[in-house]
Amino acid sequence: QVQLQESGPGLVNPPQTLSLTCTVSGGSITTSSYSWTWIRQPPGKGLEWIGYIDYSGTTYRSPSLKSRTSLSRDTSKNQFTLQLSSVTPEDTAVYYCARMGVINGDCDYWGQGTQVTVSS
Repeated sequence: QVQLQESGPGLVNPPQTLSLTCTVSGGSITTSSYSWTWIRQPPGKGLEWIGYIDYSGTTYRSPSLKSRTSLSRDTSKNQFTLQLSSVTPEDTAVYYCARMGVINGDCDYWGQGTQVTVSS
């Protein structure tokens, strides 16, 4: 069974860069047919898709966050990483990583989520 685990600091000072890593077990991030995505949920709001890196390393970022988002991966560690620069308190959210099917776009496996608070 595929498992995903987010890791990173719970508190980030503005306007620093938020860095999160998702470690995947039970499956390879280079397996075709899947992309590896980041999603967040601000307090009291719905889910917001951030972007993904697919099995080949190609990335796609949400237009609303593209200028501040960097996605990368370490295939030797089976990890993928999100960096969000110039954070503000509006970036406070629970951040999730998930596996997404390339064909149907459904996220079938999720990490438990990690709370990130942006505050000085």
